[in-house]
Amino acid sequence: MRIHTKAVIFFSFHCSITAFSQEKVIDTTKATTIQEVVITGQFEPQSLRKSVHNIRVISRLDIQNLAANNLGDVLNQYLNITVRPSSNTGRSTISMFGLDAQYFKILIDNVPLVNEGGMGNNVDLSQINLNEVEQIEIIEGSMGVTHGANAVSGILNIITKKSSEFKWEINAFAQEETVGKEYAAFDEGKHIQGWRVSHSINDNWYASIGVNRNDFQGFLNNQKGKEYSVNDFSRGYSWLPKEQINSTASIAYKKHNFRAYYKFEYLDENIDFYNSTVQSGFSTALGAFKFSDDKRYLTNRFYHNLNVVGSVFSGIVYNVSVSHQKQQREIEDFKYRILTDEEYNLSKKKDQSMEVLYSTGTLGDLIKNNKIDLQVGYEAVNNQGFSLIEGENNTTKTIRKRLENYDFFAISEIKLTDKFSLRPGVRYSLQSSFDNQYAVSLGARQLFEKGYELRGSIGKSFRTPTFEELFTEMVFSGHNYIGNENLVPETSISYEASLKKNTYFNSGTELSNNLIVSFMDIKDRIDMALVGLDQGGAQINQYINVSKYNMWNITSSNQIRVDNLNFSLGVSFVGISQLIDNGQFKTTDDYLYSLNLNSSVSYTVPKWNTVFSAYYKYTGKQQQYVVGQSDYILSEIEPYNLLDLTVRKSFLDRKLEATVGARNLFNIKDINQSRMNESGGHTVGSQLLLAYGTSYFLKLAYNLNF
Repeated sequence: MRIHTKAVIFFSFHCSITAFSQEKVIDTTKATTIQEVVITGQFEPQSLRKSVHNIRVISRLDIQNLAANNLGDVLNQYLNITVRPSSNTGRSTISMFGLDAQYFKILIDNVPLVNEGGMGNNVDLSQINLNEVEQIEIIEGSMGVTHGANAVSGILNIITKKSSEFKWEINAFAQEETVGKEYAAFDEGKHIQGWRVSHSINDNWYASIGVNRNDFQGFLNNQKGKEYSVNDFSRGYSWLPKEQINSTASIAYKKHNFRAYYKFEYLDENIDFYNSTVQSGFSTALGAFKFSDDKRYLTNRFYHNLNVVGSVFSGIVYNVSVSHQKQQREIEDFKYRILTDEEYNLSKKKDQSMEVLYSTGTLGDLIKNNKIDLQVGYEAVNNQGFSLIEGENNTTKTIRKRLENYDFFAISEIKLTDKFSLRPGVRYSLQSSFDNQYAVSLGARQLFEKGYELRGSIGKSFRTPTFEELFTEMVFSGHNYIGNENLVPETSISYEASLKKNTYFNSGTELSNNLIVSFMDIKDRIDMALVGLDQGGAQINQYINVSKYNMWNITSSNQIRVDNLNFSLGVSFVGISQLIDNGQFKTTDDYLYSLNLNSSVSYTVPKWNTVFSAYYKYTGKQQQYVVGQSDYILSEIEPYNLLDLTVRKSFLDRKLEATVGARNLFNIKDINQSRMNESGGHTVGSQLLLAYGTSYFLKLAYNLNF
């Protein structure tokens, strides 16, 4: 694998150098190439080149070429991002720079998305469909000033469609996909359907409505499904079956400088859990029968968001969003008679929920000066959380708590020259359950001749404890795990510097190279630790502020566009230092390193109306500490490769589109996590769930625009 990785890197840079060494470079400032427009973290939509932030853009075309159906399908291929699936819950969350989804914020049109455990963080990627996405924007590093608590490792903003050049857009699609080698018309594989209709009513009004259904029949692997009746622990699924229905509706109005946009979304999700243990029963009516204790996870989400943009008082621009969101999960327990396909003794209980009232707003253009922009704003968050927790003696208790914060921030962009800008910002957060917090940042951008762009930033941010960390309680069989309402927010500081070079050639070829160096330091990190013994001598484990975390990263991303060919290569080298203390023993703070790379290529054949695409990602060996009997033990997670291939072709004057392809061609399923033994070698300790092997898909889409 090392030879293969080096070969890919060498080949890419060799092509970059030799392909352009004989071409004449033109003046970048006179290039007529269309600039990508970005929204996230900006005073107003502007070109990517003018942004002080480093922003990665995932376009609608990227999503189409991947035939992606949810956010996890897209992010699997991007550097510094790892998608963490769970076969037990059916959820997929994000990890960036070794930090889990609690440190990364996901937004839709600049509004954080709710989940049953929080707001913006720990979002299930599989619950976000991509039917009406215009583009996705990612900013790495501290974004606490603009986006508040928990935007520590970065943010992801999903920009949805709000207008159309056509009077009507009617889109419908169906996609059939294998799950590994498993596929059948109804009982195996993935079966996905969706439609969307949008209408430009007149010059001012635009409306859309759509529905997406994702029927995932689970992954058996070595299990034998729900009808299996032998008690050898082979019943059930390796990946749980799941069905999702996502409905959306939106309406937009614009006139002169005024814009208003309202969006509604409803998600309904059912996940089926089939117990691997088969039991025997008897009744006078039925005689002997086989049954199992099964359950369902039932999740629904309501999402309302209203955004209004306009101007008052001689051109002062206001931008206000008001959102009401609620997501809850219920668990339905039942007994299942296997041979007769009957469910009985059904009982349902609400397990978790989060209801949020949210609003954010800004006033911009406060200073009428071409050199200085000033924006002030607010954010108000009211979270009403609910959780069902396990107490002593198999009892259950309910927790209902309200968490609130009211933030005020100010950001300025100072254009000292036409090419040099500074961007200072500050936020103060009034917290209902913690000490008040603040975030500060300073960014700078310098544009040079010949397409060079230099950027730098420093930012201080914070993460507030989650509902689980504050209020969880699990007491069973001599184990005691409890939350801590006295936790304090974690604080972080991050630094980033980048150098980007855009080169344009007379032939129309474009070359982009970007080098980024970053560092992050997190203090008062929250971890579960031993804090004492109860009256029976059992250990009491509690969340406390005890750990620290440092990370540095070097990333190089490169892109070449030559006529109909688009090629990219990215390499990332990350070092992570953590000091973890569980109250009995602790780790060292030595740096642990990992290498990652990704590459993509797409080639368009205009005569055939066909696009060929390939996406490759290599995740290098990762090291982390796991708890042993008397010490933390260093473990290694083996490296792995992901490769997707797609072919997308349009017919009938682009009204009909077919996409065929394969995901995970290296057939990755579980990867080994080994532990160091006494002799200094490694032995395989466990396997981590990652994917379900190579799958193949066919997607047919019909697009009628008039």
